[in-house]
Amino acid sequence: MPLYMPAPLSPAQRHLALSAANRRGIASMTIAMAFFVSNDAIVKFVSQSLPGAQLIFMRGVFASVFLLAVARHMGFINGPNGHLRQLLIRPVLLRAAFDAVATMVYLTALFHLPLGNATAINLATPLFITLMAMLTLGERVGAARWLIISVGFAGVLLVVQPRAEGFNAWALLCVLGTFLHAVRDTLTRTIPASVPSVLITVSTALAVTLLSGLLSVPQGWKPVEASQLALLAVAAVFLGAGYYLLINAMRAGEMSVIAPFRYSGLLFALVIGYGVWHEVPNSLAWAGIALLVGAGLTMLLTEHTRNRAALEAASD
Repeated sequence: MPLYMPAPLSPAQRHLALSAANRRGIASMTIAMAFFVSNDAIVKFVSQSLPGAQLIFMRGVFASVFLLAVARHMGFINGPNGHLRQLLIRPVLLRAAFDAVATMVYLTALFHLPLGNATAINLATPLFITLMAMLTLGERVGAARWLIISVGFAGVLLVVQPRAEGFNAWALLCVLGTFLHAVRDTLTRTIPASVPSVLITVSTALAVTLLSGLLSVPQGWKPVEASQLALLAVAAVFLGAGYYLLINAMRAGEMSVIAPFRYSGLLFALVIGYGVWHEVPNSLAWAGIALLVGAGLTMLLTEHTRNRAALEAASD
């Protein structure tokens, strides 16, 4: 029997621990979005000359090899910390399956929709995640958080300015893909903490690679140049790092706080769009950017206020 049992945390201490987890989750989510947007920019360029399924499969092979090498270096494949068998536990397999299907459903819709419409629908993910956090995880989501998330989404709509004629049956498929992404992120919370995030990332990469490989067979393949291979290898590194950080974000803190920082991806996309394609936002888009930045700062300020109140309570 242990001689020392740690004292239970007070409500104020539990709140401070949760706030620290929220900060880690926000940072991970924001950096993940930067990596995902960088990957998307490269894929957008390469997709001009390669079929979609072939491109996703080749990128997936690179990402899988990269992530397996990282997992091996960290001792999660062989050695005393080997946990490769954890790839086969039910929660990991279920999450990987949802990720693979969601990716292919969303990309199929994207190929038939205006980019702005698809982006607007996909960035509704935080709304789905917050709803699921309430229904399945029991998170308390007040009116203030809902308002912040909704304002952020309004900013998304102003930036991407989707066209009414672009909403059709493919848009419904895009909504399904977005919903499946939200389910995937919620399922991340069901995976035991003992399963390393890098192994969950490996399972995701392998699942997407296998499914895209199957879909590439009827689509056919085109010859690949060395420059395309190099770009896909770089994209795979961005994708793998983004997956890893996204998983860490979804395993930390409150999902209703962290999920809205997905919107930061749109800001990164605007920066890359300007730097690479010389795309300049119009006045409506600038108004949307202001709403996005304001929503993010308000969420951070709200968290800071809650932290200060918890500190004051702890010191009493």
